[in-house]
Amino acid sequence: MPRHAEQKLVPYSDEQLFDLVADVGAYPRFLPWCVGAEVRSRTESELIADLVIGFGPFREGFTSRVALQRPSQIRVRYENGPFRYLTNQWRFTGAPRGCRVDFYVDFEFRSRILQAAIGVVFNEAVRRMVNAFLKRARDVYGPPTATLAVTAPRPMVVKSGGG
Repeated sequence: MPRHAEQKLVPYSDEQLFDLVADVGAYPRFLPWCVGAEVRSRTESELIADLVIGFGPFREGFTSRVALQRPSQIRVRYENGPFRYLTNQWRFTGAPRGCRVDFYVDFEFRSRILQAAIGVVFNEAVRRMVNAFLKRARDVYGPPTATLAVTAPRPMVVKSGGG
């Protein structure tokens, strides 16, 4: 049961990253192992998409229902295909000069052969996928215009009015 959670500060806005991740039809152009994508239906709050993933001799298609909560969250719910389950979530939180991205994926293939094959390369595969989205952001939106300042959050000071 491969599972991965990651948090990154990136120098693009939450709106930009939301649009990038929600553009499922473009995945085969930049996402490793995604060899096909078709969006069956799309509304402001949801899309249903068929994806085909391929690595080595394996090719598998699956359908997902994607909940879109613009611009803060995208949740993927698995509908049917080669998985026992698939959970994927993206959260986008505006930050000074950028956005904090929280990414989570957890899945299990029905096939033990597929599960064993992905298990060997899972961490590298997820790293490459996350980096593919960051490269896509540079390709679509251009190089960052400002460096992202990564600082510890400051505590909020609340002053009460005196009488």
